[in-house]
Amino acid sequence: MFPELDAPEKKKAKPVAVGKPAAGQCLCGKVCFEIDVPARWAWHDHTPSSRRAHGAAYATYVGSWRKRFRITKGKTSITRYEDKATRTARSFCSSCGTPIAYERPRSPHMVNIPRALFTGRTGRQPLYHIAIEELQEWAYTGEPLVPLKGYPGVVWQRSKKKKRIDREGMF
Repeated sequence: MFPELDAPEKKKAKPVAVGKPAAGQCLCGKVCFEIDVPARWAWHDHTPSSRRAHGAAYATYVGSWRKRFRITKGKTSITRYEDKATRTARSFCSSCGTPIAYERPRSPHMVNIPRALFTGRTGRQPLYHIAIEELQEWAYTGEPLVPLKGYPGVVWQRSKKKKRIDREGMF
């Protein structure tokens, strides 16, 4: 009687709202790039390979569809390292050494870019942690910091005070 009610409802795919591209660059500025926003994802990577590649406690990446990532300057200044064992690839600026992109075989349509290289927002906050069990004990995890007297711009984490034992109350 009412064929439109009997037929399964077809959902229309919502178009992805693409805003102004998020731009980034390497340290020396020879390599510039952009991605369409919003980025696909963002995460903190605690794996030993990312830690060593960045020389830091962990690397924070923004993931983008490969077709939404563009090198806008310095394509010839990019060099690539391919790890045969893991089949991953890392691209760097050949002039200053800045890591530009990280590619993994399980995500062939994606490219991962260090978050710190972007000059503005990417449309994603890094909410995820990869290999959190690899978190180093020396990594900052949000403890309270105080200014270091006599050194403007330097903060430090005070040592935890040891509890004093009340020796009089022991006996």
